[in-house]
Amino acid sequence: MSVSDPVRLGLVGCGRLAELGHVPAAARSVDVEVVAVADPDPGRRSHVASLAGTAVGSYPDLPSLLAGSAVDAVVLATPATAHLADAERVVAAGLPVLVEKPPAPDAIGAAALAALGDGVFVGFNRRFDPAIAPLRPAVPATGPLDLDLAIRYRRASWSAHTVRDEVLLDLVPHLVDLARWLTGSDVTSMAATEVHPDHAELQLGLGRGRARVVASADALHEERVVVRDAADRELAAHRTGGPLDAVAGRVRALRHRAAGRSPVHPLVVSLAAELDAFAGAVRGAGPGQLATAADGLAAMCVVDAARTSAGAGGAPVPVPDLREPSC
Repeated sequence: MSVSDPVRLGLVGCGRLAELGHVPAAARSVDVEVVAVADPDPGRRSHVASLAGTAVGSYPDLPSLLAGSAVDAVVLATPATAHLADAERVVAAGLPVLVEKPPAPDAIGAAALAALGDGVFVGFNRRFDPAIAPLRPAVPATGPLDLDLAIRYRRASWSAHTVRDEVLLDLVPHLVDLARWLTGSDVTSMAATEVHPDHAELQLGLGRGRARVVASADALHEERVVVRDAADRELAAHRTGGPLDAVAGRVRALRHRAAGRSPVHPLVVSLAAELDAFAGAVRGAGPGQLATAADGLAAMCVVDAARTSAGAGGAPVPVPDLREPSC
């Protein structure tokens, strides 16, 4: 692979994220190109392959993709239950792999993923959201912090083809990763004040303070990232969504349609930046902002602790030390 050539990606899993996210994101990037896709559903893989380009290889599974196509790296957009086995195959082939969140269904699987080595990365794309990425430099390196983090959306609007993860796997890992990434500290304790398949509210104890996390898959779209100091001064914030934004979004869509343009979804913008960072890692530049498998393990340790806390009626529980062989 020449440093001037795009990194050739194999995309495994042809669901909505591949269709609406990875393929248009790769098209925006000069650093990567999708050269092969794999999915057991012939209709889905044919559709995504056609979106990616006429010369894209189409395969029923990962082993056949690895055997039949020359790729430099692999993106796994498969169900979480398949991530570990698929990543093991990619690593055995000597290739780097970007695993979509959640990295595994639980911390045990995430720990096994992290044990595969430095060539495994996790797709926490909100680090690359152009509205969120600038918040990190605005957060002071020392001192206590208070975070308010939320993602709400209507699951039906996504129309997933095969997977319907509960919010503890669907949304909470993103929010936990943002809490760690923005503050530079681990989650040490947590209390699950409310946990249902489509809604969760968590209180996280951080090395530098605390974070309130709200995740919903049954509400009007809204995202919130607010960082305050000990005096309740707002240091950094991103807010989007809600009823007014929903109306404004429809108006913008109508204007784009009338002008013959297609608006670029924020998901595509963040994924394109993430794929660029992955390309840099593949070329040996290091992960940069890209989340590592250790970051994925940290998020899943918190998810497991949330299950423990919910089972104890919301009682606070410690989040195990990540330096242990397994959390």
